[in-house]
Amino acid sequence: MLYRFLKWPVKLALSFFCRRITSIHPEAFSEQGPLLLVANHPNSFLDAIVIASRFRKPVHFLARGDAFQKPWHGRLLRMLNMIPVYRLSEGKENLPRNEYAFRRSAELLRSEEIVLIFIEGVCVHQHELQPFKKGAARIAWENRTVPRFRVLPMGIAYDSFTRFGKNIVIDLGEPLSASTLFTEADQAKNYRVFNEKMYKEISPRIRVPLQEATNQNALWTTAKLLHLPLYYPLKKIIAQKTAGTVFYDSVLFGVLLFHYPLFLVLVFTGLSFLISTPMAAFITILFPATAWIAIKRL
Repeated sequence: MLYRFLKWPVKLALSFFCRRITSIHPEAFSEQGPLLLVANHPNSFLDAIVIASRFRKPVHFLARGDAFQKPWHGRLLRMLNMIPVYRLSEGKENLPRNEYAFRRSAELLRSEEIVLIFIEGVCVHQHELQPFKKGAARIAWENRTVPRFRVLPMGIAYDSFTRFGKNIVIDLGEPLSASTLFTEADQAKNYRVFNEKMYKEISPRIRVPLQEATNQNALWTTAKLLHLPLYYPLKKIIAQKTAGTVFYDSVLFGVLLFHYPLFLVLVFTGLSFLISTPMAAFITILFPATAWIAIKRL
């Protein structure tokens, strides 16, 4: 329920956060389940947010298990269609809990849903592919007999991992049937062949956009000044809190998603004490309007 409620606000927020999101073969966003999306993972939770926002059907995705440690975090993330998966670095004692992730993925695929997994199993701020884990291969193998089950490889790339007004490119492949992915008799060999095929599919789809110079015009300067009280304190705090991690972009987006509407309410309320309500509403609307136009004209 929460996922569906937030989908359109997230799409709107992404239109402010990003200058351009380019999709190659966007017709794949209309695909139906059962479908396993297999992607690279350069930019933490923002990868899942961007990908899921484009698909018509809800997307369920596997996310790092340590984010679920606090009970209320876990409940919230599950309401956002996230499934916890644990790495060895998060403690060997947590690895048996991954059986839930595989079981839940199977349940969703049998219900003709869409599941997203990042095949590298780790996020680093690089577009060079990291060694693939076996999780995607196992999910595909265990669900190969599900009617109409397919695997869709894709690549996602950014011109920056920290810049506001970034460009993103998503290149979607052709959905592949299990019969084309598992051709060996041995399960372990099939895992290896699956990863090799995914590497060949994903690697050329990582199309890093060129970073364009910022157009420091009067509109951009105006937008910066209007949002100075909100954006720059948040940016500084989040940069400090996420220093040395890959979460800056994701946390900044999430914080702005929920704080920006409150900021506009405060602006409108403050102006209403000084000027007429219609004029206060007009000036308040100028805040997101100038921001959106400035981002698109960077």
